[in-house]
Amino acid sequence: LKAFENVKDVNKNIELALIMVPANFVKEAVQDCADAKVGVAIVMSSGFAEADEAGAIAQDELLAIAKKSGMRLVGPNCIGSAGGASKLAATFSPVFSGPTTPLEGGNIALVSQSGALGYGIYSLAVDRSLPIGFVVTTGNEADVTALEVAATLADDKNVDAILMYAESLADVKVLREIAGKKPTAVLKSGRSAAGAEAAASHTGALATEDRVIDAAINSSGAVRVDDVEHLLDAGSIFASKVSMTGNRVAIITTSGGSGILGTDALEKFGLTLAKLSAKTTEALDQIVPSYGNTANPVDVTAAVMSAPDLFEKCVEVLAKDPEVDAIVATFCVLVGNDVERIANALSAVRGVREIPVVVARTGSQSLAPEADKLFKAAKLPVFPTPERAVRALQTLRIATKPAHSVARKPICNPLPTPADQATEDQLKSALASVGVPVPLSVVVDNLDEAIAAVAKVGGRSVMKAVIPGLLHKSEAGGVALDINADIASETYKRLSQLGPDKNVSNKVLVETFVPKGVEALVGITSSSLGKVLTIGVGGILTEVISDVAVRLLPVDSKIVNEMIDETRLAILFSGVRGAAASNREAFVDTVLRITDAVIDWPNGCELDINPLTVLPEGAWVLDSAYSPPAKTSERSMH
Repeated sequence: LKAFENVKDVNKNIELALIMVPANFVKEAVQDCADAKVGVAIVMSSGFAEADEAGAIAQDELLAIAKKSGMRLVGPNCIGSAGGASKLAATFSPVFSGPTTPLEGGNIALVSQSGALGYGIYSLAVDRSLPIGFVVTTGNEADVTALEVAATLADDKNVDAILMYAESLADVKVLREIAGKKPTAVLKSGRSAAGAEAAASHTGALATEDRVIDAAINSSGAVRVDDVEHLLDAGSIFASKVSMTGNRVAIITTSGGSGILGTDALEKFGLTLAKLSAKTTEALDQIVPSYGNTANPVDVTAAVMSAPDLFEKCVEVLAKDPEVDAIVATFCVLVGNDVERIANALSAVRGVREIPVVVARTGSQSLAPEADKLFKAAKLPVFPTPERAVRALQTLRIATKPAHSVARKPICNPLPTPADQATEDQLKSALASVGVPVPLSVVVDNLDEAIAAVAKVGGRSVMKAVIPGLLHKSEAGGVALDINADIASETYKRLSQLGPDKNVSNKVLVETFVPKGVEALVGITSSSLGKVLTIGVGGILTEVISDVAVRLLPVDSKIVNEMIDETRLAILFSGVRGAAASNREAFVDTVLRITDAVIDWPNGCELDINPLTVLPEGAWVLDSAYSPPAKTSERSMH
């Protein structure tokens, strides 16, 4: 190889440069690459934004050089890339013995912010014979991000699926585009709830950044996986190159225990046990021994060892059943010729119908050393337990199901942003103007007005202290329920003295008493990805129960109903212990009006409605609080 003292001496078109020098020499190297009109520079050196503030400043300087010249910058603090049509190993990872080491071919791409972890995952994938043909690590992402790389790979006809490890997620729209083109699994780190400690509202404490990330990934059509093992399992099922069009699964097993575990896993992962057609059941009755089971899960027992064609016939019958969307075959011990026969039978399913078939092989590989090779040759993903096999099907179902798109007209006009110190009565008045149901209310500032107001709202009322900046009135003793004329006077006197200045009476809100119903929480918060809707069980135990569902805006009735079903609200709305069913439709309509009303509010604000009480006759906002973006650090925690 010819060597040059400086990249500027090459005098040829340079597509890629690898920078591997100490941090204090990187700026000069990047500038030289920019001057030489290099297309892409991969900075593998460490000691930048991941280290300290000085490193962050130095990293910004690298980015400025790159932007000025039009050069793209990968890293710093990454381990480079490998693969593609040229099988280039632009990395110093010890996974490869040298720059000319051939990369295992394949149509799965692995994109990782972490270099060491990325190549560690790749090495595990090689052990599992996963066809990964592209590995890209992005490090600190001063310029090029993992999402940008994945978006490019999603447009590559040689890429069938994408696996990602991400430490940050900045653009849900890009992820949605990626997942819409190729099955995508994302391992997102940083599940810590520490950020919730700084939240002022109930909603802020519940809509943690990790819950928001979950919502973002799930709404995009990608799959958020739990760990490295799950990511690799996703790769295994994606490699089968088949879609899953429904949730109905047939289980065929040689072990009753494995079949039961598989059935339990279906419920856990949101899939269903297929109800076999009468024709299928009749056919199985003619094949399966009397001591087996022809209901799903189908237990063919150990008879497969003495009847070579038993398994093949059962699998063919199941594959022909239109009520079956996927098949899980579970085995505890496979030996000898059984393996090849079973692999061939399962592989033949695709000749009948294009549905997913996965294998759960629970037992030592030493019992049948060639089994994995045979299953791989048959393009059958293999997992060590029924639970992981079913989880893989769930992963495939999510990744190959078209993402839901929100396309509805607003049902009310957007509201202007509230004043920083907006009080409950002001918020309710604004919400009422766009059709959000609120109780009849009157704000009073003297005793006579208070007594008159109780009569005006129906004689049975709720009184609340009106104190700007007080978010949680109940905790401060600022709410009195079921007040009538007899106790209105003393209640008003107490509530009017709760303000910070005891020499000045604060105002009091008097509103119609709403009977006890299902108390729900509805909140709007902000995140780095946009506005967030949180709904769940409300009332004084909101944060203790922490039973909520989270989505990024915008939403529609389908999404709100899904959120209800994810929480105990679904059960509560249906009526518990003889109670009449609550008006679920009114709740959904109210939530949609609230989301439309706040759509133009600035990022960083919070709206907390707790409770929103739902009764058979409708829904009512009983309490609301607003926090402006600029006052986040100053919010009252009363």
